[in-house]
Amino acid sequence: MKLFKADVALRCVKCRSTYDADPWLFTCPRCGGLLEVVMPEETSLRWPLGGCGRRYVWSYRELLPLSNDVEPVSLGEGGTPLVPLNRITQALKTRSNAYMKLEGANPTGSFKDRGMTVGVTIARHTGVSGVVVASTGNTAASAAAYSARAGLKCVVLLPKGGVAKGKISQALLHGAEVVEVDGMFDDALDRVFTDVVLSGRRTLYPLNSYNPWRLEGQKTIAFEVVEELGRVPDFLIVPVGNAGNISAIWKGFKELRSYGLIDRTPRMIGVQSEGAAPLVMTWVKRCESLQVVESPQTIATAIRIGRPINWSKALKAVRESGGTLISVSDDELLGTMKTLARVEGVGVEPAGAVTLAAYIKAIEEGLISEGDVILVGTGHALKDPDVIIKHFT
Repeated sequence: MKLFKADVALRCVKCRSTYDADPWLFTCPRCGGLLEVVMPEETSLRWPLGGCGRRYVWSYRELLPLSNDVEPVSLGEGGTPLVPLNRITQALKTRSNAYMKLEGANPTGSFKDRGMTVGVTIARHTGVSGVVVASTGNTAASAAAYSARAGLKCVVLLPKGGVAKGKISQALLHGAEVVEVDGMFDDALDRVFTDVVLSGRRTLYPLNSYNPWRLEGQKTIAFEVVEELGRVPDFLIVPVGNAGNISAIWKGFKELRSYGLIDRTPRMIGVQSEGAAPLVMTWVKRCESLQVVESPQTIATAIRIGRPINWSKALKAVRESGGTLISVSDDELLGTMKTLARVEGVGVEPAGAVTLAAYIKAIEEGLISEGDVILVGTGHALKDPDVIIKHFT
C-alpha cells in the first residue's frame, strides 16, 4: 500500500531543497533545516471541503498527504466549535468580532489530536512498535490515546515536576510509559532528537512537531475556520510554544489560496508568556537567529518552552501574513482565563487564555480595530486543575 499521495514531497524551509516523501526524513540532509510537506497541485476542489455533515480532520482528506486507501487512526478529532465572544467584544467597545476556536473539544482535550491522528496513522503503517514524544503535557496525552487506539506502545518524556496533573494523568490512563527528565521541555526534546532521530533507530516513531507530517493534521484548523465562519477571518491569534501550530495553520490558509478557494489570508498573531517569549524577543530585536530563553517561566506550562524547534517556520508565518508576535503576563492570562469562563462560559487552559489577553492588548495598541478575529483556545480548562483551584477559589 502506498502511504502518500502521488507528487507529495518534502521541502527545506531554509535552503528550499526538495526530497521525495519519506516518513523518516525530518531535517534537510543538505543544510539541517526543517522540512515542510509540499502538496500536489489541485484544481478541482470546491466548497464545502468537509461535506455537508459533521466536520472532522479526515473530512479534508483531499488536502492531507496520505493516500486515500490508508485507513486513519481516528477518534473523531476536529470539528470543534467556533464560539462568538459577543459579551466580551461589547464590553471592549470594539468594532471587531472575536470568536474562540474551542480546541479543548477534541477527544483528548487539545489541538494536538489533529496532528496525532495523522502522525500515528503514519507510524502504524511504518511497522514500528510504538511512538515517542517529548511533551509539556498535551502531546503526551494525545500520543498516548492515539497509540493505544492503534495498538502501539507509547513512550513520553516529560520535564520533572513541570507537567499539569490533568495531562500526565491522561498519559498514564492510556498506558504510556512515562519518563521524567531533569530540566525543561527543551531538554526532553533534545533527548528524543538525539536518541531516536539522530541515532537512526526505527523502533519508535518520533512525533514531536519537527515531524512535518504530524503538522499536516493541525493545518485543518484553517479549513474549519473558513467553512464555519463562511469567510476568511482578518486575524488569527494563536499561542506559541514549540511553534508548530501557528506555522501549520498558516500553511493551511496558504494552501486554500493556492487552490483558488480563498482570495486572501488572515494576519497571524503569535502569543507567548512574558517569562517564556523567545520568539517575541527575536521578533522585536529583528534577529535572524533565535533569542533562546534558557529557563522559561510561566504558569502556562503548555507554552513554557525556551527553544522552540519550529521558530523559523513561525517567524516565516508571521512575516508572510503581515502579522506580529505579542507577549502577555501571567496575571493578564489569569484574568482572561477567568473572563472567558465567567462572561462567556468558555473554559480554556492557561495557554489558551493568552489569546484573549493578546487580543485586548492588540486593540489597546491599535493593531486591531475591526474585522473578524479568531482566538485559538488550544486546550480544555480541566487540563490544569491546580491553576483553577489555586487562583479561582
